[in-house]
Amino acid sequence: MKFRLPWRWLRWAAAGLAVLLVATWIAAYAVPLPARLAEPPSTVVAFADGSPAFVFLSPDDKYRMAVEPEAFVADGPGAIDRDTIDPDAIDLDYVAALLRFEDKRFYRHPGVDPIAVARSAVINLRLGRVASGASTITMQLVRLLEPRPRSLKSKAIEALRAVQLEMRMSKREILAAYLSFIPFGHNIEGLPAASHAYFGHGPRDLSPEEIAVLLAVPQLPVRRFPSEANAEHLRAARDEIATWLLDQGQFVDGASVEQLAARVRGATVPTRIRPLPRHAPHAAFWLAQRADAPGIRIETTLDRGLQLLAERSMGGAHGEMARLGIHNGAAVVVDHRTAEVRALVGNLDFFDDEHGGQIVGFDTPRSPGSALKPFIYALAIDRGLALPEHLVPDIPTSYADYAPSNYDGRFTGLIPLEDALSHSLNIPFVRLLGRLGVERFIGTLQASGAGGLSPRPGYYGLSAAIGALEITPLELAGLYTSLARDGRHLPLRVMPSGEVGAPATRGDEIFSRGSAFLTRRALARRDRPDFPSRRRLSGAPPSIHWKTGTSYGHRDAWAAGSGPDHTAVVWLGNFDNSPSVDLVGAEAAGPLLFDLLEAVVDRSRPRVADRAPNDLKRVEVCAYSGYLPTPACQQRDHALALRRQVPTRRCPYHATVDVDLDTGLALNPTCRAGRRYETRSYVVWPASIRRWLSQGHRWLPSPPSLAPECEQPGRAAPPAILSPPAGQILVLLPGVAVSDQEIPLQAESTRPGARLSWFVDGEFLGTAPAEDRLWWLPRPGEHEIVVMDDTGLSARRRLAVRSRSG
Repeated sequence: MKFRLPWRWLRWAAAGLAVLLVATWIAAYAVPLPARLAEPPSTVVAFADGSPAFVFLSPDDKYRMAVEPEAFVADGPGAIDRDTIDPDAIDLDYVAALLRFEDKRFYRHPGVDPIAVARSAVINLRLGRVASGASTITMQLVRLLEPRPRSLKSKAIEALRAVQLEMRMSKREILAAYLSFIPFGHNIEGLPAASHAYFGHGPRDLSPEEIAVLLAVPQLPVRRFPSEANAEHLRAARDEIATWLLDQGQFVDGASVEQLAARVRGATVPTRIRPLPRHAPHAAFWLAQRADAPGIRIETTLDRGLQLLAERSMGGAHGEMARLGIHNGAAVVVDHRTAEVRALVGNLDFFDDEHGGQIVGFDTPRSPGSALKPFIYALAIDRGLALPEHLVPDIPTSYADYAPSNYDGRFTGLIPLEDALSHSLNIPFVRLLGRLGVERFIGTLQASGAGGLSPRPGYYGLSAAIGALEITPLELAGLYTSLARDGRHLPLRVMPSGEVGAPATRGDEIFSRGSAFLTRRALARRDRPDFPSRRRLSGAPPSIHWKTGTSYGHRDAWAAGSGPDHTAVVWLGNFDNSPSVDLVGAEAAGPLLFDLLEAVVDRSRPRVADRAPNDLKRVEVCAYSGYLPTPACQQRDHALALRRQVPTRRCPYHATVDVDLDTGLALNPTCRAGRRYETRSYVVWPASIRRWLSQGHRWLPSPPSLAPECEQPGRAAPPAILSPPAGQILVLLPGVAVSDQEIPLQAESTRPGARLSWFVDGEFLGTAPAEDRLWWLPRPGEHEIVVMDDTGLSARRRLAVRSRSG
């Protein structure tokens, strides 16, 4: 009889083992992983270099910065990416010391280390007490995720759970999770948070003494947590661990063990917890709210050095501003080469609860004052409506119930448009916006990123030229970035869409390179009233152009501008809309703008002049008026104009007159025969200018009157209607008597002494000199207004009058 029992038992054993393995596999995938493994870490907003800018509490109120498995190259022993650009990657020496100290066979066991279990059992039996443990890093991770009382049953469960983790997770995922949840006392978990809290930097580059501290604290967090009371306990544990690691050959790389040991023992231990990074708080909360997902890492384009500089600059001004009754402010800095936002300051003091310190100022719409005038200027050049040298009126003007005025309440009469921009005069730009069209201007702003503007046609009026709309500092930074980028718009980026600092695409053309250049040229002038008085001695930063703005009632002060590489915007004001006489763009916001732009200038680079682009050409103009010359313009000059849009209007301020040498009166071809005369050139100002001058008892020389025996030539220019403006819709105000809502009828004529007759819907209203106005009582409906001079030349205009209810 053959003996078959052993083979039968072997078959049964093999079958049982197979069943056990299958059951283990099924259990490992059927039983959920520890729930806390999915607990979101702290949301971290990072600077462009990867270092944390702001660390939030996790949903379970911990400071726990996640360690990503990608920090480790592979699952091979000790593999860590030395060349990673992430400043929070884990120091290779720390990982090697951790594995040597806690679990030297981590990469070779399945979650439970049989050799360590056997060694621990022998030691504990020999000593008759528990003197050595056998927990692997995987088992320690289970205990961190699912705390249990210390017992054999708990050890068995931890072992099973460890095997489950090993089956379902890679080694680097396990190690990353362990380094994320390891306790460091109080509410600090994970190596990155502990490194920042203990030493003020990330765990990429740790010294031997720091590594020893980070290995010592998790063993007894309560007794070794950094504090004055725990200092000696922590020092002793650190020295003991460091000595053991040195004996094992850790950290020895060309230096003697004795030297390293002496250095470790001589180093201080942390005795307090440093605050985790809390920079750019407004930007951090703003981005986290937009992300609306806990426990994520938000990469940004914010530059660490520039952000801290902007925070110091704005925060440093808080005390002085508060004394002036100014409690809120914001700043935006953009690298206009890439359209990446490099600094965001949302308020002067984040913790100023009394004055809304936590309101995100850079994303809050405010009235921009005069800060939008450069874009009216650029668009007018693009449309062929104006040149910088054009002489434009700056006199009192009214549009029905709207009568704009200049900031200082004074008027200059006539002024070159470039001077009007650099001096920030209101009247010329209200008039220019009327010619350009409000809707076209608003559409350009919207196309340039000002998405908060109302899309309703007719919502904004001519007062938009001087700030009667609302825009955020971030949106205004986008507009000035387009100006610095030769008129091409790119959406500003706070979060990178590719490699930070990579060259940007050209973007969409908002206005031409030529008009952008001419606008920058006007804004680069230093001889202007908005040059900050505090900078008159130190001067402006090199190669910058800028504009300031002050809203109506002194509620907002703005300064916006660009240097060679960066664009910045500064806003100051009060979120409760309380005014302050010191809220003036030039004096309040201007110096802060200059500080920011000066700080980012690379002075090692040679200065490059802003050269005129190829879409500009030199054209001959009247030296007095800046318009294309007429034969009456005796002095000529040259100006830059767009090749494709040279304004065609001829000089309206010069006229040639044949003067009778005997009588001094003007002649025309009908009466020149037999008379001695000469042709002279005269400056002829419009009737509106003459009227304004006469109100101040000032007079201009005018051409001589036409001799009585001379006939009118009949080909003179017709009168031009000034009020009401073209395309206006007049809305009658409810609750105000109609008799109190008269509108002025006003026109100008190039004929000295001309008298104008006015008609509305064919009904004669009256006759008055061109220098005077007539007043008309409006009524709802569509009306035709006609003005006729005494030679029969006329002009007409349509006007719609609406009641508020209609």
